[in-house]
Amino acid sequence: MEKQMNDFTTGNIPVKLARFMLPILGALILQAMYGAVDLVVVGRFGTTAGLSAVSTGSNIVNLVVFTVSSLAMGVTVLMGRYIGEQRPERCGKVIGGAICFFAALSVVIAILMLAFARPLAILMQAPEEALQLTILYVRICGGGILFIISYNLISSIFRGLGDSRMPLIFVAIACVVNIFGDLLFVAIFHMNVVGAALATVMAQAVSVILSLVIISKRGLPFTFSVKDISFNGEIGRFIRVGFPIALQEFLTQISFLALCAFINRMGLHASSGYGVASKIVSFVMLIPSSLMQSMASFVAQNVGARKEKRARQALVTGMGIGAFIGVFVMLLVYFQGGLLAGIFTQDAEVVAQAADYLRGFSMEAILTSILFSLIGYYNGHSQTMFVMVQGLGQTFLVRLPMSYIMSIQPDANLTMIGRAAPTASAFGILLGVIYFIIFSNRMKKKQLM
Repeated sequence: MEKQMNDFTTGNIPVKLARFMLPILGALILQAMYGAVDLVVVGRFGTTAGLSAVSTGSNIVNLVVFTVSSLAMGVTVLMGRYIGEQRPERCGKVIGGAICFFAALSVVIAILMLAFARPLAILMQAPEEALQLTILYVRICGGGILFIISYNLISSIFRGLGDSRMPLIFVAIACVVNIFGDLLFVAIFHMNVVGAALATVMAQAVSVILSLVIISKRGLPFTFSVKDISFNGEIGRFIRVGFPIALQEFLTQISFLALCAFINRMGLHASSGYGVASKIVSFVMLIPSSLMQSMASFVAQNVGARKEKRARQALVTGMGIGAFIGVFVMLLVYFQGGLLAGIFTQDAEVVAQAADYLRGFSMEAILTSILFSLIGYYNGHSQTMFVMVQGLGQTFLVRLPMSYIMSIQPDANLTMIGRAAPTASAFGILLGVIYFIIFSNRMKKKQLM
């Protein structure tokens, strides 16, 4: 039964896609809550400077986490391809190589975050009142980056197997521990930003340890032994798939850091308001992100099984589901942004600034669902070079220049800056549709040869 449920090459597409997507969505909801809890607790029991520090510091940490998780997408796609090709025995080597590669990468990243926390905080133009707190947040998270990266790798492995429920369990564990840690360190011990950072690292550590225990008890659907843990040839294969995605994500996150720096110059309340809005945005992006991850696994298996028509049907299904839900999310964010921001802080000025940004951003709820479905489709085809190119195009040709121009206007406000995101996504969709026509014609020619 489990094998049949995780086989995406047969059966009803909407049902199978939804069944696989829902646990991913659940995991992303919990992960968004995981990040939001830090801001809620610091906003309620800490200081406005602490709110700004967590906002700026989490942007720096997200640069690392999202880039690494994008690189791990190569593991997801490669494993999905092997399963679709009926070669699951190759998966053990993929996992063994991934363990070695990401462990080494974790050490390098930890050293860099500890050494360059201050220059990064200064580069981000963190408000003076929040500078030292931002540095502390980055250094503590950097010290525990091994656990954060390990969680993302384990989740990528299971999504490659067509199992989206185990990552949901892992993030649920982390979310519960993080909530407990935040309340203990920040609300009771009044450790402010330091407490939030410690809770984050502790939660990821507990989640990784318990997930390894669960895996050891449950086992894997293929042979995996200690001998597989080595720097082997599968590393190059998943890096070739994952590197363009990771590079695009890295540069996109750099653009978000730049955007945060632009807004930080507008003062402490604008900085904190954008931080609150960013956490709400992370919830807005849940449907698009779950679509993208589901689509990559779904399409990869069908590509491996040479069922291109079914892969395209999945794309259309995903776009329809995402756009339909996106309409309701857009209306909520546009008209009730202030109410949502009030969950995080009682500072009226911060709430007003967050609501301003969300009004400009709201259309993104629809557009990103369409764009991310396309990206998942291309990732599943290993067309990650195009994904990188379109991502860089929309980021550096549209979002970043528009954000900067809006931020330096005499009457600059966060609504104007927020409009840059949906404008960039519309540009990305245009590029995606053009490439779909080119890619489809290319595949037809190959079939005729």
